[in-house]
Amino acid sequence: MTDRPVLMFDSGIGGLTVLREARVLMPDRRFVYVADDAAFPYGDWEEDALRVRIVDLFGELLEKHRPEIAVIPCNTASTLVLSDLRAAFPGTPFVGTVPAIKPAAERTRSGLVSVLATPGTVKRAYTRDLIQSFANACHVRLVGSQSLARMAEAYIRGALLDDAAIRAEIEPCFVEQDGQRTDIVVLACTHYPFLANVFRRLAPWPVDWLDPAEAIARRALSLIPAASKAEPEHDPDVAIFTSGGADFLTRRLMQGFGLSVA
Repeated sequence: MTDRPVLMFDSGIGGLTVLREARVLMPDRRFVYVADDAAFPYGDWEEDALRVRIVDLFGELLEKHRPEIAVIPCNTASTLVLSDLRAAFPGTPFVGTVPAIKPAAERTRSGLVSVLATPGTVKRAYTRDLIQSFANACHVRLVGSQSLARMAEAYIRGALLDDAAIRAEIEPCFVEQDGQRTDIVVLACTHYPFLANVFRRLAPWPVDWLDPAEAIARRALSLIPAASKAEPEHDPDVAIFTSGGADFLTRRLMQGFGLSVA
C-alpha cells in the first residue's frame, strides 16, 4: 500500500466540487488540495506568465508531496498548461479538465449548446478545437464571464449575491433559433457548480447544467494502480493556500470538506 496522496490543484476553491466527487469514489485515499489563491483569478493573467507560474509551482508541490496522481480541476489551467506539465514531470500522471463539449453534443436534442466559462477558457484554441472535433453539428455559443468565479467564491463563503447580477452573466447562454432553444449549458469552470441552484432558479427556461466533476474523479480513479486504491489509515487531508493563509470563513469551509488548512 502507499500513502502517497491525490493532489488537487485549482486557482481557488472551485476544485472542491471535484474533490467532493473524488471522495465518494476514493474514500480511503489521502488528498492534498492546493488553492493558488495568491494568483486568483487566472483570467486576469497573461498566458505566458501564468504558464511559467504554474509549472514552477508544480515543481515545488511534486517534490514536497510526492503525489501518486495530480488532478487539475481548473479549466483555465488545464487548457493552458497541461501539456507543459506532462512534459516537465513525466513521472507524474496528470488529469486535466476541459469543457464538457463532447458529452453536451451527444446529449443535446435541440442542437443548441452553450459553454459558460472564464474568458481565458473561451478564447483558448483548445476549446475551439473541441467544438470542431465533437460538436460540429451543433450551434455552440461560448460565454465568457469575468465575474462568476469571484461570485461563486463569495457565495460559498456565505455572501449574499444580487440576482440581477447573476442573471446578467448567464443570460447570453440562452439562445432561441429556428423554433429551438438551448437545452444544455456546460459549466466550464469548477467554481460554477456551486451556483448551479441559483442558475436553475434564475434561468429563463430549464436546461441541463453539465457539471464534469464526477467524470474527472472517475478518470483519476482509473489511473491509480489497483494495488494502492485502499489505504485504511493515513495522515489527514490538507488544504494549502499559496497566499500563505486563509481567513476564518475559508477555514470553516475547508473543515466542512474534511480539510485542515496547512
